Amino acid sequence: RSKFTILPLTKFGLMQITRQRVRPEMNIATVEVCPTCGGTGTISASIAVSDTIQHNLEYMLDKQNEKGVSIILHPYLHAYFTAGFPSKRLQWLWKYKTWVNLTKDTSLGMMEFHFHNKQGEEIEVQP
Repeated sequence: RSKFTILPLTKFGLMQITRQRVRPEMNIATVEVCPTCGGTGTISASIAVSDTIQHNLEYMLDKQNEKGVSIILHPYLHAYFTAGFPSKRLQWLWKYKTWVNLTKDTSLGMMEFHFHNKQGEEIEVQP
């Protein structure tokens, strides 16, 4: 049973009741077996890759004022970002007022991506 406390009446005549949680919080593991190394390691969830790309892109375009950003990524990720209307890339165009070039590279791993600037130099991103 949970412990509860009844606080004295406030000056507005309200009675406050607080209770202490008994169940432990749920910790959900968001790691998956690595598809590249054949299961010897773990990676962050594949669902979170698009969010990671989105956050890194937002950081580069808003905070660093980088222009002409291009992303080199796996063809599956390329298809995800370019499919549909409006695609994720079009949404980025409307939000950041700059076009983001997406380039496919089959030599990259499924969850691997690289950011490049106008000069073709790779931009380091924090994990």
